[in-house]
This record gives sequence, structure tokens and C-alpha cells, in this order.
Amino acid sequence: MHTEYLQPYALAGERPVSWQESRLQYCGRIDRDREDGALMVYPASFVRIRFTGSSIRAVFTNIRSYWTSCMGWLLDGQQYRGDLADEGETVLTLGENLGEGEHELCLFKRMDSCHMALFHGFLLAADGQVLTPEPLPERKMEVFGDSVSAGEVSEAVDYCGQPDPEHNGEYSNSYYSYAWITARKLGAQLHDIAQGGIALQNGEGYFNEPKARGMEWMYDKMQYHPNLCQPKSWDFSLYTPQVVILAFGQNDSHPTDYMAQDYDSEASRHWRAAYSGFLDTLKGIYPDAHFICKTTILEHDKSWDRAIRQVVEEKADARIHYFAYSNNSTGTKGHIRRPEAERMAEELGSYIEQLNETYGFWNF
Repeated sequence: MHTEYLQPYALAGERPVSWQESRLQYCGRIDRDREDGALMVYPASFVRIRFTGSSIRAVFTNIRSYWTSCMGWLLDGQQYRGDLADEGETVLTLGENLGEGEHELCLFKRMDSCHMALFHGFLLAADGQVLTPEPLPERKMEVFGDSVSAGEVSEAVDYCGQPDPEHNGEYSNSYYSYAWITARKLGAQLHDIAQGGIALQNGEGYFNEPKARGMEWMYDKMQYHPNLCQPKSWDFSLYTPQVVILAFGQNDSHPTDYMAQDYDSEASRHWRAAYSGFLDTLKGIYPDAHFICKTTILEHDKSWDRAIRQVVEEKADARIHYFAYSNNSTGTKGHIRRPEAERMAEELGSYIEQLNETYGFWNF
């Protein structure tokens, strides 16, 4: 089962486990239809394995645009990080000298599409066996957002409330994004459709400048970075969330903060119409979902929140909600650090649970 990509890296006695092994568990928009591996693009996407044996390694080919490419994993509840080579193959040692009995490993993408990680499979010790994992939760969330939703610079905990330190991506960790923390608190799966620098519309924001691409272009892609690949569409039938979060409106002020300059300008009215249209598009895909529209605690002009609230109020749809954090738009000058993300997750998670008490979208 396509173990030929693993054989050159297997040590004597190691057992190759292809990315196609049926007992591996995937979550996220991951391209698993390739002939050479499973392509991981989005933050918080993961592959999980339950196994026995004294060691486990993973084989990747990295496809990089910028920053140091870092993967994360949880092994028996302990979190680790490993860096991938800027190009070519990397074999990551995920665990060694493991004790007897069963082990569980979750190998996840820490970063957005500053790189794509082509996962070829695992290498288990000769005495290792792959076991069937517990099923994923029935609760499902999807977040459409920017770098805050991706957990960018979240590990720079000495800079809470402050601008970002100089970095090369090493502080970015989707596990500590408010999005994934919220999902874990609620016992839900997450598809984190988040990209640093992205705005709603093409031509705005920072992603892929000077030919900036927006969320209305990216939202339906499985792989999308123009510098790394040919874009490939996502099959929405593969994942149907009960809760969808729209968390952008931060980078949209670049290069011109037109919403703050003139709330009733043509550009401002056009943005609100585009936001409304994007909601309509997602509603057409997920007609039974509840939508939560918001920004974050990262500093920005409050006119963007006013605009989002106005669109939600004009929709007058019981499934579309506006949410604001207690320190919305004023919480920090830099990216959200882990302690700040945890507070955001407490507020957002409580709000979602309140909605569920009213509407029962998680009453399976």
C-alpha cells in the first residue's frame, strides 16, 4: 500500500505504515487522493495513530514558501515540535524508548500555507502494531479566518498585549489558537480555514501581495497558495459543520482603512455587500449550520465590527449571529498569545454553548 516512499528511510526491522493505512485518522482539509502522500495545508489539520511498539517516526516532503516549517505532535498527551527541511524529505523522530502498551499520537500542522507538508507515512518499530482509534467527535466546527485563527505567534507568551517579537515562524502553533482551543473545550472537530494576512476580498490584505488573494477566493480550496501549487477545489460533502465562524475584517483595512475613513463610502458599502454575499454562499453550502460573525481582540478600528453587526442585523436570520469579545478590537497590539487565546476560547465557547441550549444544533 504505497510504502515505497517509506522504504528508503526505514531502519532494519522498522515497519512502514503508509498514509493510506485505513486505521489512520485524519481531520482537516487534507488531500489524500494523491499517489505520493497526504498533503497537509491548513493549520490544525492532523493525522492520528493509535499503536504499540517502542518507537515511531514520520516521513515528509516539505513544500515551503517562507519561514521555518514546523510540525507539531502530541504523544501520549505530551506536546512536541519538529522542524522540516526547507526542501526535500525529512524524517522526524516522534517517539523512542516508549513503554509497553498502547500509545496515541496526533501529528498536526502548526502553521498556515507558509508551507505544505506532504506526509508519506509512519515508521514503527518491528514490534509495533497499528490499532483502531476512538472515533472523532460528532460535533463539528469550521473557522474561516486569518493569522489569529491560525495561531500565528501564539507561543510568544512573554509578549502578551505587545507587538510581535522578531521571529521566523517558530512561535506559530495552531494548537494554541483560540479556534482549536475552543473546539477542544467543546469536544468538537475543527476545520481551521485560516491564512495569515488574508482579507475578505481579492486585492486587499497581505496574503500573496502584490496580487493579494482574499477569503472569497480561498474558502473553497483544498490547496491554494499561488506560489506553491495549482489550486485544487475542496469537496464540501466530506465535512458538514454545525457551527461556522467567520473571523476576518482585520487585514481588510490594508492598504486603505476605508471603513474607518468613511463608513458610507462606495468601498465600505461594497465590502458590506461582499460580506453579505459570502454569508449567502456559505449558507447555500451549509443550510442547517449556525454562523457566528466576528473579529478578534487584535487592535483595529471598531467600524469593521459595526459593519459586520449591520450585515448580520440586516440578514435577520435566526441562524446568523454577531459575537464580540469583552475586549474586542482593543486587547492587544500584537498577535494573540496562548493565555489570551484561552480567554477568547472561554468567551466564545460559552457563547456557542448558549446558542446550543437555544437551538439544539448539537443534540444528536
